[in-house]
Amino acid sequence: MFENIDKAYEYIRTVTDFKPEIAVTLGSGLGDVADEIEEVCAINYRDIPGFPVSTVAGHRGRFFFCRINGKNAAFMQGRVHYYEGYPIKETVLPLRVLHKMGCKTLMLTNAAGGVNFNFSAGDLMLIRDHISCFVPSPLIGENYPEGTRFPDMSNVYDTKLCDMIRSTAAELGISLKEGVYMQLSGPNYETPAEVRMCRLLGADAVGMSTACEAMAAVHCGMKGCGASCITHLAAGMSIKPLSHDEVKEIADIKAPQIKRLILECIKKF
Repeated sequence: MFENIDKAYEYIRTVTDFKPEIAVTLGSGLGDVADEIEEVCAINYRDIPGFPVSTVAGHRGRFFFCRINGKNAAFMQGRVHYYEGYPIKETVLPLRVLHKMGCKTLMLTNAAGGVNFNFSAGDLMLIRDHISCFVPSPLIGENYPEGTRFPDMSNVYDTKLCDMIRSTAAELGISLKEGVYMQLSGPNYETPAEVRMCRLLGADAVGMSTACEAMAAVHCGMKGCGASCITHLAAGMSIKPLSHDEVKEIADIKAPQIKRLILECIKKF
């Protein structure tokens, strides 16, 4: 797998010498957040040798490189998921490539189901911590050369970056919840009993990505932070059946607000 990191890096370097300082992963329905930002270069995942390709609606599947307030930024317009059939180590390959390109800071976003009864569809949640033990660790197997074998996970969502997101949201008048994100495998939504389990374990939101990426970021020395767009209340918390169309609809509505928050945070990171 590590040779695919090198292959991807070498291909990207034939296209651009751009060196991102900050990377942002855009979750379901949020891929358009990068639109209207001046592009330096864009590369489709399918064009990169050995690179996993997004197969989910709402994930455009490309790197979008740009400059924001003098800082070099890379947007991942779409990610790959464990439930798509990729080994868990491949789901974090794009982040390792970005790190190899020079990226030091990672901001993760996702669409998630609210588990906390104080949440509503459309809320934004700053991720303070996560629970990832229901999916395999992306660090299992041969150790990535640039990371320690047993990495500390006590500050996965960097305290200073989280403080910066809080203050930026307050300045912009954006209401921001906070909580713990739990990653499950998907692709099915959780049962009401599983949602109750998540709540008992301390989760406030649940989804099918992000935690594995945050772990890989820590492993290779990147500072990370994250936010969830709560697109629905999880199973058993309302009478509405869950659908991916609803996820995309709410994400589309919240995208302008999320874009403002991301762009202002990039200026301060």
